Amino acid sequence: MKNEINKIAKDTNYFLKKFINNQNSSNLISAMKYGLFPGGKKIRSKILIDFGSLFSISYNTLIQIGAAVECIHAYSLIHDDLPCMDDDKIRRGKPSTHIKYGESTAVLAGNSLLTMAFEILSNKNLDLPEKIKINLIKKLSECSGHLGIAGGQYLDLHYEKKKISKSKIIEMEIKKTGMLFSFCCVAPAIIKKKKNSELRFFGTIGSDIGLLFQISDDLIDNKGNSKIAGKKTGKDEKKGKATLISLIGYDNAVKYCDNLIININKKIKKYGPNTKKIKKTLEHILKRDR
Repeated sequence: MKNEINKIAKDTNYFLKKFINNQNSSNLISAMKYGLFPGGKKIRSKILIDFGSLFSISYNTLIQIGAAVECIHAYSLIHDDLPCMDDDKIRRGKPSTHIKYGESTAVLAGNSLLTMAFEILSNKNLDLPEKIKINLIKKLSECSGHLGIAGGQYLDLHYEKKKISKSKIIEMEIKKTGMLFSFCCVAPAIIKKKKNSELRFFGTIGSDIGLLFQISDDLIDNKGNSKIAGKKTGKDEKKGKATLISLIGYDNAVKYCDNLIININKKIKKYGPNTKKIKKTLEHILKRDR
């Protein structure tokens, strides 16, 4: 598992470095690279490739789409760390982008990574029909904006130090984290021109995987080691963040994750042995860095 994730991370970073280096230089490139590299563990790209294998989609095609996803993810982290948001000074084991380059540059670098994602998906070197590219761009746009990441971050900030119901916390965490995972699961089905019912099926599975990832992230914040996590832990409780842990407790949150994995595995069972890698990735998500 570790070797597989490392290979995906290496190949994704190689593509991104080549893509950026082929563009005209600007004063924002340095900050963009800082927020993007070396990057996290590429779990989203791993999920994309796992589900892409169900449809025998080219690895190189998936790496390019995964690179666009990683740009969106990096943009969201740069903005989340800002003083007006979560005010985090450490990210991925180093000073956050706004600490290194200043707030205004961090905002603009994040904006540039957001738009670069769509440059990647629309690029002539992505060997897909134009209509498929448009559908991928449309879906990724939905998952990144007010219906997805941005909307989830708004709720996350809005819910601080308030008593929030379980259903609303789940809704927030699916928007904040689940929607990007949803894209990773549904993108291969979009490429294969599957029916809307199948697109919804994979989109829902992706939301569940994103929820699993977010709760696991909250578990790390609750009891994890800052050095291993690469960011400050214990901050959710201090800020009064609305999480499932704060509502139902640590042990029950772990049980909730276990049930999520069971339900996801039931849903993908019909795809047989090809789901073996997906199942291993789900276990890795839950047990990482704790």
